[in-house]
Amino acid sequence: MEILWVLIALVMLGFVLLPVLRRRRSAVGLVHPGHPDAADPANYGFAREEELDIRMPGPDQDLLDVLDLVQRTQDYRGAQQLLAGTEAEGERRWQRVQAFAGAASLELAQRPGGVGETPGGQWLRVWRAEAPKDAGGAAVHAEFLVQQAWRTATPGTDEFRIIMEEAKAACGEAALLAPGDPVPYIAELSVARGLGYPREDFEQLWLKILDRAPNHMGAHLAALHYWCEKWHGSRELAYSFAEAAAARAPQGSLLAAMPLFAVFEHLPEVNLVSGFYQSEVVTKAVHGALHAVHSARRDDPMQAHVRHLLVFFLVRGERWAEAMNQLILIDGHVGALPWSLSTDPAAEFAVYRALAVAGYEANGGSPATLPH
Repeated sequence: MEILWVLIALVMLGFVLLPVLRRRRSAVGLVHPGHPDAADPANYGFAREEELDIRMPGPDQDLLDVLDLVQRTQDYRGAQQLLAGTEAEGERRWQRVQAFAGAASLELAQRPGGVGETPGGQWLRVWRAEAPKDAGGAAVHAEFLVQQAWRTATPGTDEFRIIMEEAKAACGEAALLAPGDPVPYIAELSVARGLGYPREDFEQLWLKILDRAPNHMGAHLAALHYWCEKWHGSRELAYSFAEAAAARAPQGSLLAAMPLFAVFEHLPEVNLVSGFYQSEVVTKAVHGALHAVHSARRDDPMQAHVRHLLVFFLVRGERWAEAMNQLILIDGHVGALPWSLSTDPAAEFAVYRALAVAGYEANGGSPATLPH
């Protein structure tokens, strides 16, 4: 009987490894960086791994300048002014609120405080104390609590629920200070997922967002998590939500890329199907995302989110040239899915980038043939 189980295990392992080990003319692999056959991403002008910015998916120099100022001086007023001048309904305000909240949360993790020591993120506490009616500060504080819950506690525990209940109250306060701003409600989507809102309550929350910003890509991505199989929905519900968003997307909207995010959220942990990343469902979602980024505004701040996920799928699907075309537009920043799920986002991104370069060169590509 033991021999039978060993044989079964070997067969299963063979199914997993066969697609990887199969040799084809265009097959590529990673070698040591010093190896003479190693493809060098630097030849394409790509940033070194240690230079990759893990804080954001793409460039936002105004945000970077203000973040540096706030963290260096511990004076919140730069953040207050930047948010006050950022369009409430746009994607960029949500991204900036997340960035400020994340910065305060990471500061606190690095400097939790103690006897005679000021805890990290003190500038956010001062902001809320000195300007309690400021809508930007209230939104950042609500998102800060949401991030703290996910970062410091385990879902389902009393500690997690206590922080999330506090975050829920903070979202309500922020919403009262800015009735037309969708950001507090988008922050609450994460609370709804963490606390397990009943579907009727979640849909009421979602309607409030649609009333304020019906085509908000960041809001749709946050809502998608709720409908996923690993949370409070199913694969079918998540796909339905994503496909409905793509179907009603106006011309130039990145919502057409939503099905690709739904596919990513439901990837099998172990793929036993050869060519899964060339399958019809993946190919259709990739084509939708490619169409979305090609038709969207070049300055759409959500472009980078879609392009990062495209790199993941295009490399897995061995579509090397298309992956390279995305890389030249996003290289330098890696604060997005799927890299942000890794404990070392820069290293994870660098592996996929190296595979793209190797595959591109194995099929006749070179820096001279890559359009910029």
